[in-house]
Amino acid sequence: MTHDTTALVRLEDIGKRYGNVRALEGVTLDVHAGRITCVLGDNGAGKSTLIKIVAGLHAHDSGTLRIEGEETRLSSPRQALDRGIATVHQDLAVVPLMPVWRNFFLGSEPRTGTGPFKRLDVDLMRRTTREQLLRLGIDLRDVDQPIGTLSGGERQCVAIARAVYFGAKVLILDEPTAALGVKQSGMVLRYVAAARDAGLGVVFITHNPQHAYLVGDRFVLLKRGTMVGSHSRDEITVEELTRQMAGGDELDDLRHELESRAPAGAREAAAAAAPAAPGTVPHPSGADAANSA
Repeated sequence: MTHDTTALVRLEDIGKRYGNVRALEGVTLDVHAGRITCVLGDNGAGKSTLIKIVAGLHAHDSGTLRIEGEETRLSSPRQALDRGIATVHQDLAVVPLMPVWRNFFLGSEPRTGTGPFKRLDVDLMRRTTREQLLRLGIDLRDVDQPIGTLSGGERQCVAIARAVYFGAKVLILDEPTAALGVKQSGMVLRYVAAARDAGLGVVFITHNPQHAYLVGDRFVLLKRGTMVGSHSRDEITVEELTRQMAGGDELDDLRHELESRAPAGAREAAAAAAPAAPGTVPHPSGADAANSA
């Protein structure tokens, strides 16, 4: 697939402060049509702040934000939506007791009739919801069932299909697999890939490098509000991505520190359990030495 060289969204050296607290500093990120950019980081890394800036909830303090090459400042979620940026938050903002089709059109319900006879076009909403879900490969048994009866993965997929239908060019997904099991996570990842194949630019926020590597084209790592890495898929393995995500050298330092604090007997047991280096002959223990004598 070929991609336009102009990014749908570009953040360059973005910074954000809340009083004396630095939430983000010097973050650069490109979102291209038909590609998935994964933003990874632990709790407190700045992922939520980044989402709020792109979604129009908070304005950035420094750096530049460009949408399709035009520098701009988003002042509200409605403005972001009007520019084609849709955000699927972790809580999904659905009404559990309402049917699937009603949640699909929530806030944008089409109407039919005129004057005092104007009413919701229920038939159109039911039909459209079913068709749009099928386009992403989601075959619900009944769009009249309350959305609260769906699994977490199915609700995420409905939210993705809704964003695609209402003309999103950029889809931001906030930890869509965080509270899901293996099977439901796999379902969501398939529909994330389907959104990419439909030509959307996807920003996939996650703390799970395994999930990110399954679908991602580029990986941006955040730590304490700063960007510590940006890699394309062919530049990094899932093992190295996991290592960087988990702390990398900090974990090695912690391992050495814990080993140095272990009791002498535990260190000797660990050394005995470790495989011998190639070409070396194990030194016999006391009992073995006595038997051999």
